[in-house]
Amino acid sequence: MTLIGWAQIALVLGIALALAVPVGKWAAALAQGRLGPIAGLDRAVLRVAGVDPSRGQGWQAYLVAMLAFNAAGFVLLYLILRLQGVLPLNPQGFDGVPPFLAFNTAISFVTNTNWQAYSGEAAMSHFSQMAGLTVQNFLSAGTGIALAFAVMRAFAAGGVQQLGNFWADLTRVTLWLLLPIAIVAGFAFIAMGVPQTLEASVTATTLSGAEQIIPLGPVGFQLAIKHLGTNGGGFFGVNSLHPFEGPTALATSLQIILQTVIPFGLCLTFGRIVGDMRQGRALLFVMAGFILVATLAIYAAESSGNPIHQAAGVGSMLGNMEGKDVRFGQALAALFSATTTGASCGAVNAMLDSFTPLGGMVPLFLIQLGEIVPGGVGSGLYGMLIFALLSVFVAGLMVGRTPEYLGKKVQAREVKLAMLAVLVLPAVILGLASIALVIPMGVASLQDAGPHGLSEMLYAYTSAAGNNGSAFGGLTADTPWLDTTLGLAMMLGRFAYLIPVLAIAGSLAAKPRAPEGPGTLPTHGPLFIGLLAGVILILGGLQYLPALALGPIAEHFAMLAGTTF
Repeated sequence: MTLIGWAQIALVLGIALALAVPVGKWAAALAQGRLGPIAGLDRAVLRVAGVDPSRGQGWQAYLVAMLAFNAAGFVLLYLILRLQGVLPLNPQGFDGVPPFLAFNTAISFVTNTNWQAYSGEAAMSHFSQMAGLTVQNFLSAGTGIALAFAVMRAFAAGGVQQLGNFWADLTRVTLWLLLPIAIVAGFAFIAMGVPQTLEASVTATTLSGAEQIIPLGPVGFQLAIKHLGTNGGGFFGVNSLHPFEGPTALATSLQIILQTVIPFGLCLTFGRIVGDMRQGRALLFVMAGFILVATLAIYAAESSGNPIHQAAGVGSMLGNMEGKDVRFGQALAALFSATTTGASCGAVNAMLDSFTPLGGMVPLFLIQLGEIVPGGVGSGLYGMLIFALLSVFVAGLMVGRTPEYLGKKVQAREVKLAMLAVLVLPAVILGLASIALVIPMGVASLQDAGPHGLSEMLYAYTSAAGNNGSAFGGLTADTPWLDTTLGLAMMLGRFAYLIPVLAIAGSLAAKPRAPEGPGTLPTHGPLFIGLLAGVILILGGLQYLPALALGPIAEHFAMLAGTTF
């Protein structure tokens, strides 16, 4: 750990937080329909699409519209993948993607997970990458932000039955927020050396005189939305560790900024919509605090190195550099790993499977917290608000008062629905992982025995249910069992979580917003920030402690004892 490393971390996070201010302000304008100079263009687009933004939807109608749209997206992407062999822009001559893998991939990109049981350059045509995967990168991200807008309105309004219009929200977010930033970032990546071409490959002559075929493709703009939308799916199999996806430290720094700026910014959007910026800043403080602590933990673990390597005389002064690249170093690898798992992005610039046990446990634990620190675009914000409701409920139990949050009474219905949402992830993760670890078709996918093998499988289902998409690389993921069960985990982690969230939003929107009284718990100060962080750790993380003890924690003590598996 070096002063320069900490300076890099502080600079990148500082830029992300600074940019979150204008992003959050513009997102609030979109949510409230204040589009300024582009209002006329927005009206024209919505008119052509047949959308009337003044026709609001209750939570059930909003939910049905969202589910129908995503179901149609899944079917379309599945067909593109299956039929890519006869579709255009296939210079590699790839055949259609096999059924189980196509199912897994279609679910993955529709749910903003981008789990990849394939290498993009070896399995996906340019048409599949552009018309299939990249389109869903925009739409799945837009869906998450639209749902966050609906939840925000529920806290801001009083005595209403409508949460907005899903079709208007999705259109505005996609066209006026995601697309402009992605275009600018895409050109920036191209300027840094990321390819953007329809050529399939280029042939290079090596120093020994042999020929090497280097895959190419339209990478630059897909890379931009991959990070901006916290999607994470790489054009190449090794993701941002590939020199065409992460050519320099500057490029990886921009990727970190992109994958955090909207989740951070939406906290400030929330403050603007509810009319109290202190509320948004409190949520932002919790998110940024978790990211900073997680980065410190990863940086410390990886910089300390592996004592087994050191005892064998192959230790590095830079710490554990296995699976990392000197282009980025330990500091940016730690910050990237913390933000990509905390932000539900799933992209990687270092191989998590090669981290030290505790270094690898931190990204795993960040996903298990519920993907809320800062979480995916939109999903992180409404997930954080679920924990905020539970926090005021816990505080209410302590003092014997009916809990309130932003003038809304939190009663039995909201608490039950909030707990239902929180319990979805552990039920899916621990339930499916435990089955996979005891049946032959699941165990056959493991590369390693002992605690690390358990961590590989636990991470896979955690990443899928948390809609993250990163993985421990030792797992053989493209099998019928894992393609199917991981796909189901992604679907449940996204949509089974959303249903109670929107039901809570509908319930809160119908309640009047009462003014604060002398007994109201302030939800913007240090006390509430600490309470919220504690509830996240206890309710979000404690239920995974037994599994973590058998996996990365046990592996850590084995490493200290010089034992390998």
